[in-house]
Amino acid sequence: QVRLVESGGGLVQPGGSLRLSCRGSGRIFSGYDMAWFRQAPGKERELVAYIEGGGHTFYGDAVKGRFTISRDNSKRTVDLQMDGLKFEDTALYFCACRTLHTGSRYSLDEYGDWGQGTQVTVSS
Repeated sequence: QVRLVESGGGLVQPGGSLRLSCRGSGRIFSGYDMAWFRQAPGKERELVAYIEGGGHTFYGDAVKGRFTISRDNSKRTVDLQMDGLKFEDTALYFCACRTLHTGSRYSLDEYGDWGQGTQVTVSS
């Protein structure tokens, strides 16, 4: 099992930036694909950004061109740089480790380890 701890959330004005960080402990970190999800009140949890063990990345349509996911396997961290934040980016953001490869990367069932979440609020 991988223990994941997120940090870096907070309150930011529209157009601003935040950097989230997720630190993992437990099993070998570098061999696993990692992702950031978010969940806004009353909405389903959705994939924001995804990074393979080798570094290839994928992004949800809502954040393409604004968010950047990166990882440092030596530090066991996965970061999410969020620029050009919008009101609709307000959500609880979760780091997740993909432990299955039986379906889509968008499916929550593919992820066996989750962090506790960090709140991002975009408000003027």
